[in-house]
Amino acid sequence: MKQGHSNQGELGGILLNLIVLLSTVIFCAVLYLVRRPILRLAAEEWIVEDALDKADALIVLGDDNFYADRATRGAQLFREGKSPVVVASGRRLRPNAGVAELMEHDLFERGVPKDKIIRFVHDADGTLEEAQALVKLAKGKKWRSVIVVTSNFHTRRARYIFRHVFPKGTEVRVASARDGDFDPEHWWEKRKSIKELTGEFAGMVATIWELRGKTETGQTTQSVVELGALIPQLVV
Repeated sequence: MKQGHSNQGELGGILLNLIVLLSTVIFCAVLYLVRRPILRLAAEEWIVEDALDKADALIVLGDDNFYADRATRGAQLFREGKSPVVVASGRRLRPNAGVAELMEHDLFERGVPKDKIIRFVHDADGTLEEAQALVKLAKGKKWRSVIVVTSNFHTRRARYIFRHVFPKGTEVRVASARDGDFDPEHWWEKRKSIKELTGEFAGMVATIWELRGKTETGQTTQSVVELGALIPQLVV
């Protein structure tokens, strides 16, 4: 009698293990089948674009790509009348040359008059240092509002940084520039795109740590709320 109960218990344990294994296999299969929509959603939700009202200045961040996509978007917004001036921000590469000069050239080629371009040369290492350098320019010009133009995959982190670094009296909005090397529809298919987006995820964590304890406007608070809502989607 005890032997019968023992056999039934073993059989029940085997069936339970089979059910768990089968459920795991089905879950993995479903996850594999829907991986593309999930990965696409992760990229699309990461990219941000603010409502772009007219601002005192357009700031095109440095280290543009081969296609000059940031300069292209900045010039487009200038032609639309979003701002009277465009800042060509860029690192110094040589004593008399750098990224800012190249950016100025790209903007001019795309229809921005030279007298409407402010060339801003800096020695920043990364977006945070670039924002900190640009604060001095914004304060000197007494700008009350700026539009920051950067690559699509970089928009969320750039907005978080600038809204923390810039003073309370300056409204910061972000414009997304398409990137020839990063397509949110198929980013996981290219090694460079994977590197860019995963680098942004890691960079965002580092940025939050570096700027911990620093708060600015209500816009910043909203950025944190949006990021908190986004994290569960990225984990999926």
